[in-house]
Amino acid sequence: MPKLRRRLSTRILVITALAVMLAEVLIFVPSVSRFRYDWLTAKTETVAVAGLASEEVDAGPGSVLGPNQESALLKALDAQLIAIDDKDASRLLARAETVGVPDLQINLSDETMMAMILGAFDTLILGGDRLMRVQGAVGDGSVRAEVVMSERPLRTAMLVYSRNVFLLSLSIAMFAALLVYTAISRYLVRPILHMTHSMMRFGANPTDTDRIIAPSDRDDEIGVAQVELAAMQRRLTETLREQRHLADLGLAVSKINHDLRNILASSQMISDRLATIEDPTVQRFAPLLLRSLDRALHYTQSVLAYGRAVESEPVRREVRLRMLVEDVYETLALDPRSQIRLVNAVPDDLVAMVDPDQFHRVILNLCRNAVEALSSGGDDPSMVVRQIRTGAQIASAGAGGWGGLTIFVEDTGPGLPEVARENLFKAFRGSARSGGTGLGLPIAAEIVEAHGGEISLADRDQPGTRFEICLEGRAARREAVVARV
Repeated sequence: MPKLRRRLSTRILVITALAVMLAEVLIFVPSVSRFRYDWLTAKTETVAVAGLASEEVDAGPGSVLGPNQESALLKALDAQLIAIDDKDASRLLARAETVGVPDLQINLSDETMMAMILGAFDTLILGGDRLMRVQGAVGDGSVRAEVVMSERPLRTAMLVYSRNVFLLSLSIAMFAALLVYTAISRYLVRPILHMTHSMMRFGANPTDTDRIIAPSDRDDEIGVAQVELAAMQRRLTETLREQRHLADLGLAVSKINHDLRNILASSQMISDRLATIEDPTVQRFAPLLLRSLDRALHYTQSVLAYGRAVESEPVRREVRLRMLVEDVYETLALDPRSQIRLVNAVPDDLVAMVDPDQFHRVILNLCRNAVEALSSGGDDPSMVVRQIRTGAQIASAGAGGWGGLTIFVEDTGPGLPEVARENLFKAFRGSARSGGTGLGLPIAAEIVEAHGGEISLADRDQPGTRFEICLEGRAARREAVVARV
């Protein structure tokens, strides 16, 4: 059994984890930009609170805070300059001894979502040593705060936030992936793996019925697939058994055929000697016996033709169809005590362009089936008349005087059982009686198809069976006998 190198469940686990991580990334982008905005807003609000708290303090000219307070405030905010602007005037709250030129100008009041996202990634990727000037309104907008500070504390806080979000996202992704993996493995992967192993095991010996998968009680798609797989495996097992039966039958027939030809050849020599006897009865039946033996010898030469794809190619010629049917009736050699009446309803002047030997086999098979059906009826009171009727109808003639031909063979027997109707033209399956081979109708159908026609079972309102053979452009009217079968 081949080894499964790549497990579907492992792929599903990885794909699910990546999908959750991708979803977290989509959440992280606006989240980190919001974190940057809130961090800067908190700085400006702290500056505003410090400015409002120092309004009553008078520490000297030009300043509202003392030197120690300025230093403490700048250190607390990690800034170089802080100021507020209310509706009365602008006030400088604190300033370092040296203030550099700002590299970034950030006005929180004018920040859009796209600007926040671009600013966040700009800080994460390029930030660190830059100096930024941040301005923003506080409260109802009557007070504005301003702070000049390094970008490094902001970048550090954003990196810590990103790390925490990543670890949280990774934990959520693994937890979700494990849940999905467990559910899919339980309800999907394991049943599929079971079906795969069953198919591999069945493929090693498809004729073993014990290897057919046993469907579960599930009513979903997997359950339906298991039921269909089991049905397909059963059909394949039956088909392989039939194929093996055909192969064994072909080998047995080839062995029998070899010896049968020698026996028929000897019988033909004896029949030739019988033809020299002047007894009227012998003279009457000797030609019939000779023709039967000739056909039997010909059949032994092509007895395996059914085992091949098609019958031999038909050799068509104009055949007087009524005389061919008469010859079939003579070949049947019915016992008068059978009380079976043979009716030849084929018009005298109808000729058909067919292979006479092959169509002799077709009509003979149909008539033999009819004889067996009538004989199996026994003393059935419903079968008052035991009759086999063979006829033909020609459609309007086309180019060259040739028209469509319909040949029928019907009987007054009990009819075909339903099982036989379902498998009429299937080898070994369409027999309507015990001990039958089920080959007569398949052989007849193959010959008719080789002539470009079709054979079918006709519907009837009365008891009995009627088979019809339809050929296109294969019949004509002739006054004289063109060919004798």
